[in-house]
Amino acid sequence: MPLDRVALSVFVALFALVTVVGFYAARWRAGDLAELREWGLAGRRFGVAVSWFLIGGDLFTAYTLIAVPAAVYGTGASGFFAVPYTILVYPIMFVLMPRLWSVSKRHDYVTTADFVRGRYGSDLLALAVALTGILATMPYIALQLVGMQVVIAQMGVTGAGLLGDVPLAIAFVILAAYTYTSGLRAPAMIAFVKDTMIYVVVLVVVVAIPLKFGSFAAIFGAASAHFAAAAKAVPPPAAAGSTILGTKGYWGYATLALGSAMALLIYPHAVTAVLSSSRSDVIKRNAVLLPAYSLLLGLIALLGYAALAAGLHVKPSLAVPALLRAMFPSWFVGFAFAAVAIGALVPAAVMSIAAANLWTRNIYKTYLRPQATDADEAKVAKLASLVVKFGALAFIIAVPTEYAIDLQLLGGIWILQTFPAIGIGLFGRPFHHGALFWGWAAGMISGTALSFSQGVKPTFPIALGDATIAPYIGIDALALNLAVAGVLTFAFDRAGDARLPDATEPGDYVHPPLNVRPLTTLGTTTP
Repeated sequence: MPLDRVALSVFVALFALVTVVGFYAARWRAGDLAELREWGLAGRRFGVAVSWFLIGGDLFTAYTLIAVPAAVYGTGASGFFAVPYTILVYPIMFVLMPRLWSVSKRHDYVTTADFVRGRYGSDLLALAVALTGILATMPYIALQLVGMQVVIAQMGVTGAGLLGDVPLAIAFVILAAYTYTSGLRAPAMIAFVKDTMIYVVVLVVVVAIPLKFGSFAAIFGAASAHFAAAAKAVPPPAAAGSTILGTKGYWGYATLALGSAMALLIYPHAVTAVLSSSRSDVIKRNAVLLPAYSLLLGLIALLGYAALAAGLHVKPSLAVPALLRAMFPSWFVGFAFAAVAIGALVPAAVMSIAAANLWTRNIYKTYLRPQATDADEAKVAKLASLVVKFGALAFIIAVPTEYAIDLQLLGGIWILQTFPAIGIGLFGRPFHHGALFWGWAAGMISGTALSFSQGVKPTFPIALGDATIAPYIGIDALALNLAVAGVLTFAFDRAGDARLPDATEPGDYVHPPLNVRPLTTLGTTTP
């Protein structure tokens, strides 16, 4: 592919602008960046507007901009599960996240593992939550690189072997530098630029492309014709798509949406963005305002059908970049590709900070150096964020892209197994801490095994008489997790295995804190 100098020039100019913004962010709402709560949570100072950009930019990533339309391009209607999934996120956010913010503010919790340790008094359970968060985050960061790789290559910047990864490495060296310097303030400030650019790109594209084809009806008609022809092919494709979801896809579609929504908000990067808010009502207001991103996602998904209507025959991950190159002048292509690349930087930065917080608070300080000061924590977190970023960079260079994408699907399965300890734990302690650990272990082992048995895929077919359903493996594993936790809680309580002390009180879960009597759960009084 020839080098597109105009597109590349626009791309580099915008990337340079973001770099300046990233380093300047250290002076924005200045705080002592030698403290972990300032570097990793920006001092919990962000209001509604900043939180809206940061949380939205954190949840809607470069992979979303590439993968959602790619799924629609390749499989049709089933790829739209991401739209109801993001709609389900916001009621969950409204109910859970203000409580997590309030208790975290009261006890200076920086991570979900901090909360779990305080709530259940169990270092082992907190360690399980911390390791799961780091594990699930790594391939997620790597997939931000996939989006950047795609757009850089589409501008003609290619090379043989490691030479082809030099531009990507340069971009992440810059990301690492300003994240190290500015902490969470950098992605928060860049999110303003990133989200504005993405909205401009999407609004231009969804107006211009239908005009080129005559109407949306023409685009849907072309997509339907494409899938109908593919279904009649000899031999047919392994996964023939359709613009109408078939009955066999109902279970997978519904459980993927529900399970993904439950998982998303307990990912470390989502929690980090939420905990940086200044008040609990900021989170509630954002739960009302953030659905604007779901509208944006629905429009982005339609680009998969537009690529089919344009007659493009490319790998699914190239559907959007190839469509933009075919339909727009080079200067706009450079602008759009910069939006995708910058859209990778914001979540990648927050993810690396979140993973670093988990390592520092819940592994380094708990097990390696309990006497570590606030300054020691901040230094270790900064170094850990570098290790995480470059570990993800090495991962994506060394491992085939297709495998990295499939591996990311495990992230939701893994992180969902921490939901009983975190999500349910925000309302009470119905489960014994030991039972929660063994439930987590059962969910992690079964979910991973089922996914690998299907070639690292997110659904597992189950025969029910003459019918076969294929629910999300994360939901299957969570059901086993809860069943094991429930049975073992009954057994441990009957055996007289005492529950560990709870460092929190019911009043800690609302803001401002209230002085009320302890909760009673499943016949036991919270200590």
